[in-house]
Amino acid sequence: KYRWAVEKIEDITGKAIDCLHIVGGGIQNQLLCQFTANAVGKRVVTGPIEATASGNILMQAKATGQIETLTEAREVVRNSFELREYQPQEISLWKEQYRKIEKITKFLETDA
Repeated sequence: KYRWAVEKIEDITGKAIDCLHIVGGGIQNQLLCQFTANAVGKRVVTGPIEATASGNILMQAKATGQIETLTEAREVVRNSFELREYQPQEISLWKEQYRKIEKITKFLETDA
C-alpha cells in the first residue's frame, strides 16, 4: 500500500517524491523500514521515535518565538535525534511483485 499511496500522491501533485520520511515507534522495526524502502523504490529516512512529543515541543517553541520557520524546526530535529537512512534494495524484484499485486487487485475489482 505504501507504493500505491506514494504513486497516487505523485500523480495528484505532479511532483516526484525522492525520499520518504517515517517517524514514530514503528521505526524501531528495521526490517519494516528496509522493506518500505524496497517496496516504494525510494530512500527512507527514519526518526524521531517520539515524533508527536517532538512536534508539540517544536510548535511551542515557534509560538514563543524561539524558532521562526519550518526550516529551522527541521534543523532542530536533524541536530537533536538520530536519523537513519535505508536505501532501496532488490528494486526489480519488488517492482515485479508490486505489478503482480496490481493485476490481482484489478481482477478482484472487476469481478466484484
